[in-house]
Amino acid sequence: MSAVETPPQAITGIARVGRRTKDLIKRLQPGEIAVIDHKDLDRVAGEGLAAVGLVAVVNASESISGRYPNSGPRCVVESGTVLLDAVGRSVMDEIEDGAEVTIVGGCLSVGDREIASGTVMDQTLVIERMELARESIGNELERFAVNTLEYIEKEARLIFEPLDSPEIRTDFRDRHALVVVRGHDYKEDLKALRPYISEYQPVLVAVDGGADALLDMKLTPDMIIGDFDSLSQRAWNCGAELVHHVHPDGRAPGREELREQGLPYHEFVVEGTSEDAAMLLAYECRAKLIVAVGTHASMVEFLDKGRAGMSSTFLTRLRLGPMLIDAKGVNQLYQGRVRRRDVAMLIFAALVVITAVIASSEALQVLLRAAWLDVRDLWYSITGQLS
Repeated sequence: MSAVETPPQAITGIARVGRRTKDLIKRLQPGEIAVIDHKDLDRVAGEGLAAVGLVAVVNASESISGRYPNSGPRCVVESGTVLLDAVGRSVMDEIEDGAEVTIVGGCLSVGDREIASGTVMDQTLVIERMELARESIGNELERFAVNTLEYIEKEARLIFEPLDSPEIRTDFRDRHALVVVRGHDYKEDLKALRPYISEYQPVLVAVDGGADALLDMKLTPDMIIGDFDSLSQRAWNCGAELVHHVHPDGRAPGREELREQGLPYHEFVVEGTSEDAAMLLAYECRAKLIVAVGTHASMVEFLDKGRAGMSSTFLTRLRLGPMLIDAKGVNQLYQGRVRRRDVAMLIFAALVVITAVIASSEALQVLLRAAWLDVRDLWYSITGQLS
């Protein structure tokens, strides 16, 4: 007699549809279903989706295409959120934002109408696909290296030319600068740097979404630099000096957002990523030391960011040299665990202090003797009644 298969459980929720995952995350609420179109879901986006408390994520594209081992899908499924994968890009137009949708197995329905189907990605399947991606990463590494070298040849002259810095009010001279980027483990590393921030009071430079990471820690950025495509309203209004990253060829993504806010800002013209621009500006303004949190430094991190090479970052780090300290992974280096031996020593020291105080105070000795007599009399009265 064969075992009866349990029918798949239906998952129902309000759908929130967004083509840019990082923008969609800002308006998601627990219990909802995110509908995204994000090929090779990156780790930062995956962590953002996992943190909301969604019941499901529906991805129009492949969450792991096999190009490289991106870990965003693992973050989602490990949080207990259902990941329905590769349902087709037409779903982005067929589902209205705010509509109630239902997922049963691999089928996605609106009301009684089935509109798409895909693969439910569990932890086992995610790990299998990541392992396959690791096996074929050689080809991607070759393309990444070629792209990096080609752009280094084109950009090297631009990176090492003198830069025209804007006239900013933030004073970097002879101070440490902490550059915060919304990259891998940026929140954990930033928390581990709390003692450093408290002691050195560095200039706090946020790269776009890094401003919210600082604000979450009750720290106000002195400056926000980037293309301003992922700022929350509280970051816009935090009082930080705004610097818009503009490319030498005239590209200036985010200029419309800046103008809509009506806030004063400066422009800094330099090649590379916004995090490169932040570090170069601190360098040009004579910062004593630059500490970077959440910056992108590996192939996987750059592919997560959607860049095919890392030429500008390589050249920027070459220019800054020993002035730059990368704090990536500092939370793993030292976690500040309290040891039992330390607790025992603290208790012992406290007892020694208490004993010394009592021994040197006649008034305390009298008080303790009186308390002891009261306790003894109470004990005798209780035992006498029982006998």
